[in-house]
Amino acid sequence: MKRTIGVDLGNSGRRVGVLRYNRDGARESASFEYAADWLAAADRFAIEPGLPLVSGPQYHGRTTDGSVFHGVIADSEPDGWGAKVILRDHAKRRTLARAAGKDQPSIIGALEFLFEVDDFSRVGALRFRDEEGVYRRKREPGTRTAPPLIELRDLLSSTRAVETNTETEADLAYLRGRGTSLQGIRPKCTVLDDDGGLAIGKFPSVNDERAVTKAEVLALTLATDAGIHAAHGRIIASDGTPVAIIRRFDREQGERLMYVSAATLMQVVRGDPKDHSYTEMVDAIRIYSPASQQDIEELWRRIAFSILITNVDDHLHNHGFLHVERESWRLAPAFDVNPFPDKVRELKTWVSEDTGPAATIAALMSAVPYFGLRVDVARAILGQVEAAVAGWRECGTRLGMTRLELDQFADAFEHDQRSAAQTESAL
Repeated sequence: MKRTIGVDLGNSGRRVGVLRYNRDGARESASFEYAADWLAAADRFAIEPGLPLVSGPQYHGRTTDGSVFHGVIADSEPDGWGAKVILRDHAKRRTLARAAGKDQPSIIGALEFLFEVDDFSRVGALRFRDEEGVYRRKREPGTRTAPPLIELRDLLSSTRAVETNTETEADLAYLRGRGTSLQGIRPKCTVLDDDGGLAIGKFPSVNDERAVTKAEVLALTLATDAGIHAAHGRIIASDGTPVAIIRRFDREQGERLMYVSAATLMQVVRGDPKDHSYTEMVDAIRIYSPASQQDIEELWRRIAFSILITNVDDHLHNHGFLHVERESWRLAPAFDVNPFPDKVRELKTWVSEDTGPAATIAALMSAVPYFGLRVDVARAILGQVEAAVAGWRECGTRLGMTRLELDQFADAFEHDQRSAAQTESAL
């Protein structure tokens, strides 16, 4: 298989370049090439640091667990849940074709996964147009590109069917392509909010032992209270089931915003066995942000918050950047922030190479000079964050969490690092 796919930008569909994909059995390779018009444009920019503005094809070296595509393209691939739905749907279609004596669909490859994400809801501003001029994944006859909130009950029913291996063709057709690329294996679906804005509906899993969806909205609300620029979340009850509605931050007045993960901006490929640190992210911010110190201070505030709520799933794909202009990128709103009361208190992204994975206030304070902060400013920020986190029970109650639900998350919020933050901020 050899394919040449147009790579366009935004609602206008401006051509940026072409993606060439080759597959020979299990072997896959891909390259990206900028369009001549894009390279000649006054407002051109490199769509990621690993793709400099040069003519000719640029190839991507694939790691064992990584994507065949460059990071900015891989950032729009389906996440764990989306991939699960796609694979389940593909397997069911192969089974039905075999039973009917028809040709079975070919083994699904990286390009098919990329194409299965709906064009309307694809993360960021890049769009992929096939050789027939169709944006993939195109809208199917009689279906919406993203369902409205009124269909939450049907969406919840379909996701539960997938989790319990009882899904029908209709369930899979309903969910297919409507996942997101913002990471995660939990059940979710792109939805239209009441005002028509794009959002992510996150559903409880049948395996949940705690009110996970409510806790994520609690964390995002506390983050905002702590002065963090975070995605907006709220809880909607669908037949008594709490669904988290998280607004998409890569859309602004209907326009698509260019987005890359922190891993892509830092040129860290998926599957890289090396541990990475926030001080490395600071280096990237200093290079690419037009308001670098503001973004670095925001990042420091987010690390403090993660430590205090035990958000230990803070890998580099759970941080992102939005394009501003030319080669400038700003820190995107915080997202996928969750308290983990039963996890080992170690960060996925280390504070620095010296601290290792320690999720401690001491580790964070040791990096204050690298973040360019005065100690008194760092302590003041820490005090603000701790004060916001201290109100977690009251905030959760306002969000409709019961006492039992809150008690189940107590270990994530009540621990010795809260005391350490109080002591440090009082100095």
